[in-house]
Amino acid sequence: MTVGPRMLGKVALVTGGASGIGAATAAAFAEHGASVVVTDVNDNLGHAVVDKIKANGGEAIYLRLDTTDEEQWIAAVAETVAKYGRLDVLANIAGIADRQPDNKNIQKIENASVESWNKVFAVNSTGVFLGVKHAIAPMRAAGGGSIINISSIYGIVGSKGGAAYHSSKGAVRTFSKSAAIQYAEDNIRVNSVHPGFVDTPLTAPAHDDPEMAAPRLAATPMGRFGVPEDIAMGCLFLASDESAWMTGSELVIDGGMVAQ
Repeated sequence: MTVGPRMLGKVALVTGGASGIGAATAAAFAEHGASVVVTDVNDNLGHAVVDKIKANGGEAIYLRLDTTDEEQWIAAVAETVAKYGRLDVLANIAGIADRQPDNKNIQKIENASVESWNKVFAVNSTGVFLGVKHAIAPMRAAGGGSIINISSIYGIVGSKGGAAYHSSKGAVRTFSKSAAIQYAEDNIRVNSVHPGFVDTPLTAPAHDDPEMAAPRLAATPMGRFGVPEDIAMGCLFLASDESAWMTGSELVIDGGMVAQ
C-alpha cells in the first residue's frame, strides 16, 4: 500500500478541469504531488481552480483547450512538455449532454438533429480520441503513462433519453479498450471511468428539480448522489502506480446502480 503522496514527479493534463469532476480530479492530483495542467474553455473558473491548487501548496497551470480542436490539442501538449518536461497522465474529463431546453422532455431519436448528434460526439468522443492521439508520443518518451477516459454508466446501459450522449459514452468505453491493446507494449495504460449520478454543474438542471432527481436517487442503492470527489478518487487510483497492471478496464463508480 502506498503511504504518502501517490503521484510525486508525475505531470498530468486534465480536460474539463474548471469545474465538477475535472476540478476535483485536478485538485486530487496536485494534492498527491503531481504538476497539473488544468484545461477548459471556461477561463475564469479554470484560473480559479489553479489559484486554489497553488494556495494549497500544489503546482498547476491553466491552458485554454477546446477539446474538439486538434491544433489546440497539439499546442496544449507541446506547452505541457515545454513547461514540465514530460507527460505522464491524461484525464479526458470534458463532456456535454444533449438535453432539451426544458431539461425534462425526452428527445426521441426520430426528432434528433444531425447537428445536435455531431455536437455531442465532437466533445465526448472526438475530443477523447484527439487527447489520446497526441498524448501517446510524450508518454512513450517518458517510458509510459496512464490515460483516463471518462465515460458514464450510460456508456454501459441505456435509458429513455440522451441517445447521442449514451452512444458517445459507449464509444469512449470501447475506444479505451482498443487504445489499451494498441499501446500496452509502450507501457501506456488506458482505462475508462463510468460515473453514476453525480452532483456537478452538468447534472444540476436535473438534480435541482425534485421531479427529475427522485427517480435517479431511487435507482441508486446507496441512497445518495455522488460528489465529484468520489470520481476523482477513482481517477487518482488509475493515475497512480497502484494500478500499474490495469489497462483496458472499466471502473464503475455509481453507488450500485448498474449492479441491479
